[in-house]
Amino acid sequence: MPYHLSVRIDPNSGFCFGVIYAIQMAEDILDEQGYLYCLGDIVHNDEEVERLEQRGLRIIDYDQFAALRDEAVLIRAHGEPPSTYQTALQNRLTLIDASCPVVLKLQNRIKTSFDKKDKIFIYGKHGHAEVRGLLGQTSGEAVVFENIEELLGHELPANITLYSQTTKSTDSFYRIKNELETRGFQVNANDTICRQVSNRDKDLRKFAQQFDQIVFVSGTKSSNGKVLYQVCKDTNPATHFISKVDEISAGWFQPGQSVGICGATSTPMWLMEQVRDVLLAL
Repeated sequence: MPYHLSVRIDPNSGFCFGVIYAIQMAEDILDEQGYLYCLGDIVHNDEEVERLEQRGLRIIDYDQFAALRDEAVLIRAHGEPPSTYQTALQNRLTLIDASCPVVLKLQNRIKTSFDKKDKIFIYGKHGHAEVRGLLGQTSGEAVVFENIEELLGHELPANITLYSQTTKSTDSFYRIKNELETRGFQVNANDTICRQVSNRDKDLRKFAQQFDQIVFVSGTKSSNGKVLYQVCKDTNPATHFISKVDEISAGWFQPGQSVGICGATSTPMWLMEQVRDVLLAL
């Protein structure tokens, strides 16, 4: 029995401009020379990484990067610490720098703060690619924390300089700032959250309310995906997380239901379109 679902893709979902820029750059070079090294996953989405690998993208880790000589290597949108640029110089590597402009601006601000001897605390995910690049601006001295409880576990100075990974929730950032101020700390809060990302919270809430069911498409490694999935789930409990089309279950749906498809800033539009086609065929 056909389901006759009515299906719509969220027009605001999909790659942010930083990721579009990095992938466009990679594709241009792949067209020219047939292969290209990339330091780390170009985007936190396995399906998109696989698509680009089939076109010749070679994902390498830091050990492989250190052993490479006389090659071109793409720096992805997340940015890199200064040590990566030093290694490139030593190894005669050409860096194709697709660091997101929002991330580069943040790196510069943190470096300036560090040079002024500020006590820097970064709201972000431990080990995240972007956070590694930010920490590198402070020779690893800044403190990274994932929530207020972890932050309060540190011995805190009276004056705190607060920064955030660009893809964190603005609400959480300001809650942390207010909590610190309530406890008597002087907080110099630098809201460095990318508005193209943070505005998606509001857009997604509006979108998720309109449908019987939501299918949220994201790579499992995407921090932004986890945050936005939770936004959808809180708004519409009938929200399902998938990372590829074969994870769709027909049992989620009733005939004639409306279904909204949305995703993270690292989710390619072609993948959401594939999901749509599968749902329409149910």
